[in-house]
Amino acid sequence: MNSFKIGDRVIYPNQGLSVIENIQDEAFNGEPFNILHLRILANNTLVLVPSASAEEIGIRKLISERAVKEIFDYMKNGEIEVTMNWKGRYKEHVNLMRSGTILDMVAVLKSLYYLSLIKPLSFREKKMMEKAKELIVSEIAVASSMPTSQIERKIIHTLSNCFKDVKAGLDS
Repeated sequence: MNSFKIGDRVIYPNQGLSVIENIQDEAFNGEPFNILHLRILANNTLVLVPSASAEEIGIRKLISERAVKEIFDYMKNGEIEVTMNWKGRYKEHVNLMRSGTILDMVAVLKSLYYLSLIKPLSFREKKMMEKAKELIVSEIAVASSMPTSQIERKIIHTLSNCFKDVKAGLDS
């Protein structure tokens, strides 16, 4: 992926918003490599990634403002696929989180949010739900130039409305 340039904001799967600080040609065992120097903003970590591996790893540019509406539309629809087997569900969610696509992360958040309404989540699933929400909120906030607190409230409100019948079913 040679379309990246210094200063680009990109998404590093499972880590979140990053900035390309430098792009260098380096040699390793006599082989030339183009290396991306990514600063992960959430924890200020510097990661070096061969640009040839960026697509395979799932590094991608930020979503567009137009894509934000599509994400909220996806969150609004009541369609949900949930594997009730904990091990299978967890493995599926881990793979979706690793993919790096925002729709996969939204699918994880939506699935875990739904599950949290019908039964207590395990510690790992609670952490995964929080991580998915954090990654989604940070990307949408930057893409839409809105405060993270406002995006977080909007996501919770959207999911609550999507599954309002499930919540009501639990109370009776």
